[in-house]
Amino acid sequence: MTKMQFANRLQPLQANVFADMDRAKSLAVSAGKELIDLSLGSSDLPVDNHIIDAIAKSLDDPSTHGYLLFRGTQEFRQAAAQWYEQKFSIKVDPETEVLPLIGSQEGTAHLPLAILNPGDFALLLDPGYPSHAGGVYLASGQIYPMPLKAENNFLPVLTDIPASVLAQSRMMVLSYPHNPTNAIAPLSFFQEAVAFCQKHNIVLVHDFPYVDLVFTQDETFNPKSKIQNLKSSVPSILQADPEKSVSIEFFTLSKSYNMGGFRIGYAIGNARLIQALRQVKATVDFNQYLGILNGAIAALTGNQDGVKKSVAIFRQRRDAFINALHSIGWNVPTPEATMYIWAKLPEPWSNNSIKFCTELVKETGVAASPGAGFGPAGEGYVRFALVQEPAILETAVSRIAEFINSSV
Repeated sequence: MTKMQFANRLQPLQANVFADMDRAKSLAVSAGKELIDLSLGSSDLPVDNHIIDAIAKSLDDPSTHGYLLFRGTQEFRQAAAQWYEQKFSIKVDPETEVLPLIGSQEGTAHLPLAILNPGDFALLLDPGYPSHAGGVYLASGQIYPMPLKAENNFLPVLTDIPASVLAQSRMMVLSYPHNPTNAIAPLSFFQEAVAFCQKHNIVLVHDFPYVDLVFTQDETFNPKSKIQNLKSSVPSILQADPEKSVSIEFFTLSKSYNMGGFRIGYAIGNARLIQALRQVKATVDFNQYLGILNGAIAALTGNQDGVKKSVAIFRQRRDAFINALHSIGWNVPTPEATMYIWAKLPEPWSNNSIKFCTELVKETGVAASPGAGFGPAGEGYVRFALVQEPAILETAVSRIAEFINSSV
């Protein structure tokens, strides 16, 4: 048999805690356990009818069935720019400052190919979303982790980054509201980060999937568009960099509009960064089916009641899960955003989140994500995704209580 040689860049991609958890879930089901899966942040809520109708209508239109080049995405880019301007009051040029993406994860994974040369550093949050690291590895870059600690409100301390690392750094990736810690960054921190990146000639990337999943949203009404809108109560990185001097921001319709399976997102930001990412994408893929973009246009420009409903549902689930945890003596802070609970593990599991999660699903059928899977600074925590109805979440906590009591 011929011996195949593979690229060294695959080596850091082999260790995958979430693949290990998938195997643990399969073993639990095979053993007859009833699975309550709280490990994956994939919304279980339905897509609104007006979005589905726009996609369905496109299916009967043969002009939507071919390849979709950049010019054909103009209406979507205009809708994204309008959505952003309504939400953050910053003007966006849909021709040069907006780019459709196959989900925001595609953008965060491909952008390092446009920025990093082999050996360059990317400054990443620790814990952070795994695809941020994956994109850096594919670009043969190095990662400098910025630890997030509770005593710092899960914000990185930029002044802790060594000068030798900064000299080789080309990009910083932030993401707030944050997965997995639920932290919200104030505009003042974004202003600090922008000034820091400007000083050190670093591209500032902000992954922003949870822009709407915030439980302190202010409801507003735009009389010009006659569309009910949710004005964001969390800042955009571009509010700290309105000239878009060093910044690019990634959005997705997966969370706000429950469209995870449709794989649609977009980037807004510095025109040169948008053009560079577009060059990478042109080598890798065409755009999605136009019908999906038509659905996304309907989502961004249509009635936003579905977004408000989703936020209310996740708030109810958050409260049910937190109350249940408190009732068993697990005092976890109540998050103000995202669809997750980030819980500090009790003894004897405080330094072994992987074992906690694998044993938990094995014994109870409750699946969660180990904090270590998001980076070394995530050790000692576990993330629960609120992707079940309140009654099921309460059942999960009852099983968790039995498991913890049996292991003490």
